[in-house]
Amino acid sequence: MSVAGHSVWPVTTLQRRVLLVAILASFVSFLDGTVVSVALPAIAEELGGEGAEGLALQQWVVDAYLVTLGALMLVAGSVSDVYGRRQVLAAGLVGFAVASVLCAIAPTGPVLVVARALQGVAGALLVPSSLALIVATFGGEAQARAIGRWTSWTTAAMIVGPFVGGLLVDLATWRWVFWINVPVIAVTLWLLRGVPAAEGEPGRRVDVPGAALAAFGLAGVVFGLIEGERLGWTSPVILVSVLAGAVMLVSFVLYQRRAADPMLPLRLFGARNFAWGNLATFAIYGALSLGGFVLTLFLQQVAGYSATWSGVAQLPTTLAMILLSAWFGTLAGRYGPRLFMTLGPIIAAAGFLLMLSMDETAFYPTQVLPGQLVFGLGLSITVAPLTAAILGAVPANDAGIGSAVNNAVARVAGLLTVAFAGIITGGVLDVASFHRALLVTAALLVVGGLLSLAGIRDAREVDPNQTLVKPT
Repeated sequence: MSVAGHSVWPVTTLQRRVLLVAILASFVSFLDGTVVSVALPAIAEELGGEGAEGLALQQWVVDAYLVTLGALMLVAGSVSDVYGRRQVLAAGLVGFAVASVLCAIAPTGPVLVVARALQGVAGALLVPSSLALIVATFGGEAQARAIGRWTSWTTAAMIVGPFVGGLLVDLATWRWVFWINVPVIAVTLWLLRGVPAAEGEPGRRVDVPGAALAAFGLAGVVFGLIEGERLGWTSPVILVSVLAGAVMLVSFVLYQRRAADPMLPLRLFGARNFAWGNLATFAIYGALSLGGFVLTLFLQQVAGYSATWSGVAQLPTTLAMILLSAWFGTLAGRYGPRLFMTLGPIIAAAGFLLMLSMDETAFYPTQVLPGQLVFGLGLSITVAPLTAAILGAVPANDAGIGSAVNNAVARVAGLLTVAFAGIITGGVLDVASFHRALLVTAALLVVGGLLSLAGIRDAREVDPNQTLVKPT
């Protein structure tokens, strides 16, 4: 059902429907990664506790979702290939709706954490299947544009999440952060009925051992990082958890080298910009997750912002992305991504450093807004060139798995930095610990910029005869 590239986009009614389904399905998955952030204080107040115990619950509500989402996102691509894209996407949507309802009615913190993990499992099915639908339905230039549009909307979902979550928490209850998924999924399932079913690919296999090693390895390390403050870093439970998790993650990489049908094709990392771009992604998106997590908690728990105003406080970043991302993407297409991927994260780091002026009042005009504006500018400079550099480094027929790998890297980075939040803050969030987290966030962003400077090459640096292609 692939079509050749055309100058008119989208080409057919079916392609419009496919793109809308892909965007909506992925949108709820990525939105749930951030929309819950402003609900964390309300969740901890109702289901958690105070001090280190409350912080641990907040970390688990975020990381239980990211563990399963990040670990299973890649193997879900194989599941999609084996059983068919539309069937797997439908199963993921139904599973996500059921898990969202379980989150919304959760009576205790542990039940909510388990439900969030199930949400991550279902969410992992949505992203690769959505990309596979796009790759199968679009071809040539139209495919590149469709992937670019999909990437823009999923990024927007992550950024607008705190604002949406804040409104729901203040106007209703934190439980509506999860109820809101149900009508969106119902609409997506209705639209999906008009998409032809596709047969699975013969000869493909699901990488079950790889998925198990990745999931349990990440879970072991994250458990140790989150619970170490509460149980003690010398506790046998913590030591065994971290060590076993690390061993499984190393085993996962070694297994992927010899697996017949690996969930993480290591051959993709032979492309320089793909390898270095994902290293930069790990640092940059790890910083974004850590910075967003601690900023949202600080504004509510220390500065006394409402959930809505906590989300509104971060809107300048969203507006900057909407107004500037396409322009910087065009410039990066003209001059190459390296300069933008170097300067953008460093400017974003300067935004977090400006927020070091924040005290218990968090006076918005002078202590919050300037940093948010500079951070938004830096992020706008970074995101489109980063995506274009990574997708442009892999063959067109690997665009789906290439984007899935990059998204998985971003989710795992956020998972680990949020897990480290308790270590950075010492289990207590106050002005001093918040400033430490800001410094770590800024340092990670600078590392991301320096990695780009060292490793990313513009197209003409790789091949002097190659014509630069503008990113979508």
